[in-house]
Amino acid sequence: MPAKSKAQQKAAGAALSAKRGDTKQGDLQGASKSMYESMSEKELRDLAGTKRKGKPEHASKS
Repeated sequence: MPAKSKAQQKAAGAALSAKRGDTKQGDLQGASKSMYESMSEKELRDLAGTKRKGKPEHASKS
């Protein structure tokens, strides 16, 4: 599942870092905290590993 925006990719990267123990879980906020709790490490790795070229900073709400 590829990320739809750069912001989503960044949040997944932060959650993945916490999941691996590189950063504290308490440092997570918003989407990254939700992703940490609800997604597996493999799912986070797939989202965070998406190529950034051509992605908007934030996905549209539609």
